[in-house]
Amino acid sequence: MAEVLVYVDHVDGAVRKPTLELLTLARRIGEPVAVHLGAGADTAAATLAEYGAVKVLAADAPEFADYLVVPKVDALEAAYKAVSPAAVLVPSSAEGKEIAARLAVRIGSGIITDAVDLEAGDEGPVATQSVFAASYSTKSRVTKGTPVITVKPNSAAPEAAPAAGTVEQLAVAFGEQATGTKVVSRTPRESTGRPELTEAAIVVSGGRGVNGAENFPLIESLADSLGAAVGASRAAVDAGWYPHTNQVGQTGKSVSPQLYIAAGISGAIQHRAGMQTSKTIVAINKDAEAPIFELVDYGVVGDLFQVVPQLTEEITSRKG
Repeated sequence: MAEVLVYVDHVDGAVRKPTLELLTLARRIGEPVAVHLGAGADTAAATLAEYGAVKVLAADAPEFADYLVVPKVDALEAAYKAVSPAAVLVPSSAEGKEIAARLAVRIGSGIITDAVDLEAGDEGPVATQSVFAASYSTKSRVTKGTPVITVKPNSAAPEAAPAAGTVEQLAVAFGEQATGTKVVSRTPRESTGRPELTEAAIVVSGGRGVNGAENFPLIESLADSLGAAVGASRAAVDAGWYPHTNQVGQTGKSVSPQLYIAAGISGAIQHRAGMQTSKTIVAINKDAEAPIFELVDYGVVGDLFQVVPQLTEEITSRKG
């Protein structure tokens, strides 16, 4: 069976959930070969093997941390040459999509971004994408070269399938462009204790109807009761009520959780583009004619200042 390269998203060897999803999808079209760059490969190997990696190509060099993107592209290109894979899968983060695009250009291949599903086809892997603000689903395949595909988080449930996961060192020769953009400083992001927005299984978002930054704790309390991430509409972010890093929408982040709760959000197309692929959508809005109700699975017509606290209380009591 052909091998499939999977780029590993990790923090010092702690493998992040989108990579486990990629390994699960990769098994549909071949044997997953994980590419682990940076420190912690020995730590990550056990997890990668548990989810199907037949081997782990590992490389550690200061360039991966000291410079942006290009050293990682150099390494992925080296892995591509070593393996001759049937496809290359990369998480659909901002960095992941840049890495994938640069790799596709280098190897002369087509690229598909933001896939939400993957299946084997007679002429190569077939990717499903949600397009036009998730109004349509399309199936696509690359017709030239080795497919490079980025996959959105929460597109598949990680499924364990133990494999060898043998660690092999990957020799990487860095090109002249690798040191073109140097990282001069880093500032750790303050942890909220909540899951990462794009990876969360549950997202609770607030919009214009929250009516001020001082009221966002209502949204946060509901999110915390569910173990959810907190999102915000563009209107709420532009008003300065919540950080831009939490914006969900066409000009913010795209999310695809199992459950999405929209409180006080009208449902403009810009917002829908970022959350319409959510598995179950619940809206709370006092305007019964709000566009958001056109796409929800469950709608609550009511004042969020009454509904959200009651919902939080009920969830909390049932957990207790």
